[in-house]
Amino acid sequence: MLLGAHMSIAGGVHKALERGKSVGCDIIQIFTKSSNQWKAKPLSDEDLRLFNEAKAETGITIVIGHTSYLINLAAPDPVTYNKSLDSMRIELERAEALGLPHLVLHPGSHKGEGEQAGLKKIARSLDAVHKALPGLTVKTALEITAGQGTGLGFRFEHLARIMDTARNPERLSVCFDTCHAFAAGYDIRTKKAYMATMREFDRVIGLENLGVIHLNDAKKELASRIDRHEHIGKGQIGLDGFRWLLNDTRMRHIPMSLETHKGKDLKEDVENLATLRSLIKPA
Repeated sequence: MLLGAHMSIAGGVHKALERGKSVGCDIIQIFTKSSNQWKAKPLSDEDLRLFNEAKAETGITIVIGHTSYLINLAAPDPVTYNKSLDSMRIELERAEALGLPHLVLHPGSHKGEGEQAGLKKIARSLDAVHKALPGLTVKTALEITAGQGTGLGFRFEHLARIMDTARNPERLSVCFDTCHAFAAGYDIRTKKAYMATMREFDRVIGLENLGVIHLNDAKKELASRIDRHEHIGKGQIGLDGFRWLLNDTRMRHIPMSLETHKGKDLKEDVENLATLRSLIKPA
């Protein structure tokens, strides 16, 4: 299994790879720029050189990107919407320059405009960005969300609708977040529940479109619609939910990243990765 964690890019994007190696990651996830600012300093040739050297030195060849939380491709406010479009374009360009296979995106929030209008606007927004950036290989991974407030993406049907409506669905993939899915009402705690959820995912979206998995336990109960991550085995999902996922051979080549809280010494990542690996049955 390809297991890792989200790593800070403080000090340069190459530092994330060094941090990931220090805790035993097979893969890592990064923000391509600051997660709480619209603008970003362009990546320099030196940034890219150091990043590629760090990939070779650490052996971590798969790096997943995650967009800024500010982006809302369904925003009714024109100022926020235009900033979101510009930021999405910049992030895709950065992800492509870094050679990332997937760039994870929270689909957006309709802010009272309604689900169907919001989903259509997200698809059209992605069309506009893709048209402006032809030829890119990085895929935008639409993340299932917990469904707080007017957020979209908390039903498999939402993600399928965006992909079906978009003009270039081949440039899209899906990110399954265990905490978000659980909070949205998709149970994975027992083998029966896990298999039922994955059958539904395959029926509505297609497992062939699954590109990234976020491994997070959940602080809140099933269908709470509240996004609160917990360490593996210490939340409402429990160890068995992760056991079924990690021993599902269909997931063997899909990068899986922790997004759980951690301190500066990253010991929580070490502990969570050890817990996850202990659940994998020998082949």
